Amino acid sequence: MSAVISQFPVRPLQQPQTATRLRLTKRGRRVLIALVVLPIIVAAFFASLNGGGADATNTAVSDSSVYVTVHYGESLWQIAERIAPNSDPRDVIVELQNYNHISSEVEPGQRIAIPSQYTK
Repeated sequence: MSAVISQFPVRPLQQPQTATRLRLTKRGRRVLIALVVLPIIVAAFFASLNGGGADATNTAVSDSSVYVTVHYGESLWQIAERIAPNSDPRDVIVELQNYNHISSEVEPGQRIAIPSQYTK
């Protein structure tokens, strides 16, 4: 009897591979926490440097101020000429803007407080 030799190599049965678990070390946890917390700290630092948008001045508009109501089509130039006819309107406009915290644009019906030097 002759022995039959297989042409194919015989392989042993393979054990099923188990997936290796990813384990986070103490050092890895520290690095991960630093990567998450560091941008938050940087953002809070820059937010604290901003200081907000408060507008503080020494000039206070009180209820005892004299007000002028803007009419349709009226500009700050015309108001300045009306309340201070002997002054340069450009100077009066700057004072009105600073006193009332407004831009050069005014709207009909808007009330503008007049500084005391122009109410006499």
